[in-house]
Amino acid sequence: MLYHIYETQRSLIEPFADMADAAAKLYGNRHTLLGQAPMASRVAAAYALLHRLGKDYEKPEFGIRTVDVDGVHVAIHERIELDKPFCQLRRFKRFTDDPATLVKLKSQPPVLLVAPLSGHYATLLRDTVRTMLEGHKVYITDWKNARTVPLAEGEFRLDDYVNYVQEFIRRLQGTYGNCHIISVCQPTVPVLAAVSLMASRGEKIPLTMTMMGGPIDARKSPTAVNNLAERRSFEWFENNVIFRVPPNYPGAGRRVYPGFMQHAGFIAMNPDRHASSHYDYFSDLIKGDQSSAETHRQFYDEYNAVLDMDAAYYLDTIRTVFQEFRLVHGTWDVRSPSGQIERVRPQDIRGAALLTIEGELDDISGAGQTRAAHGLCKGIASEHCDHMEVQGAGHYGIFSGRRWRTVVYPRVKSFIAAHGSAELHEEAVSTPPPAAKRTRAAAKRAKAAPAPAKPAARKTAVAR
Repeated sequence: MLYHIYETQRSLIEPFADMADAAAKLYGNRHTLLGQAPMASRVAAAYALLHRLGKDYEKPEFGIRTVDVDGVHVAIHERIELDKPFCQLRRFKRFTDDPATLVKLKSQPPVLLVAPLSGHYATLLRDTVRTMLEGHKVYITDWKNARTVPLAEGEFRLDDYVNYVQEFIRRLQGTYGNCHIISVCQPTVPVLAAVSLMASRGEKIPLTMTMMGGPIDARKSPTAVNNLAERRSFEWFENNVIFRVPPNYPGAGRRVYPGFMQHAGFIAMNPDRHASSHYDYFSDLIKGDQSSAETHRQFYDEYNAVLDMDAAYYLDTIRTVFQEFRLVHGTWDVRSPSGQIERVRPQDIRGAALLTIEGELDDISGAGQTRAAHGLCKGIASEHCDHMEVQGAGHYGIFSGRRWRTVVYPRVKSFIAAHGSAELHEEAVSTPPPAAKRTRAAAKRAKAAPAPAKPAARKTAVAR
């Protein structure tokens, strides 16, 4: 019912938001009579702010047209490599006419960037993608808004997320021979599970795993997000934050955790900061500081664009990651697409290098939560493990903004370059993890076992 009330309210406010936008343009134009009125700039700024507070925010574009590769402008073309019911694997294909640059682009390593499915669109990582494109072939998981997915596609669970990641890894491996994987925030957990399962089966795994600001072990340095999940019961989440999509969307009837509720939670974490930001926007418009006003618009166009998450996935995440801590306890079982139940064993990972990154001031994933991955991946030698704490950075600062570009990315780039050889994986294949050994041994025994003797044909007396 709450979703229907929200949609009704949004539909009623939308015309007034459009009127406020028109009024802002009229009062802001010096060539109109209204634009020459006393205090016209203040009135225009007030209407502009009302418009932004009341408008509906759609999914933004990545909008990356070109990047600079060692002084050469390289054109970017977005294309969809795989289209799944709940996600698209999006590639940023690079083009250039410069022969030397083309050779360089072809030799650069492929990276699968796994974006969070936690309320915002993958475009939140626009700065991450743009920077990575300077030295890597980049693919990203572009998650779909659950309210646009027809009910006939079924539920989307955390297990499905893990299976999607494995499929995307195999896609890059099939194209390039191998790849590197970077997970930001929420996907650190399902990415670690996906790689663990592949390692346990003896499959080829990514050469490097870079995990940034994620809740690998949410018990460490708990934040407001962690405390909420622990204080409330699983039933509370199921009964209070799950609603059905209204009839005016393709996913009508689907049970979801609505994006507007997640957005309200984001705002509630720092209400004073957001109020101050909106007041600064109003002041910048009055002063005519269009550069600062545009920066505000760009940030909130992204921040206010939210998506719905399938209820099954959201509730699985609450239970598995934030309440029962199944990954760190070694009790997490994942169902494969074929229906087989497999235990997640990070200790089986061999032949990959691991880099974890945390922000000193991260108020979403506390200190030590991401670094905990090193304690779980016991099969990775210490010389192939690294950890970075970004001083002065909050959650978003480790993958977006100046610190990301000047401090974090150079470290990520050098880590990938240092572990870009397939030698580590080849060594791991020669000494497979215990789970893979057991699986292979069982298969060999089954193959070598003599076929069971056929029962002798029973003779039956027939009365003549």
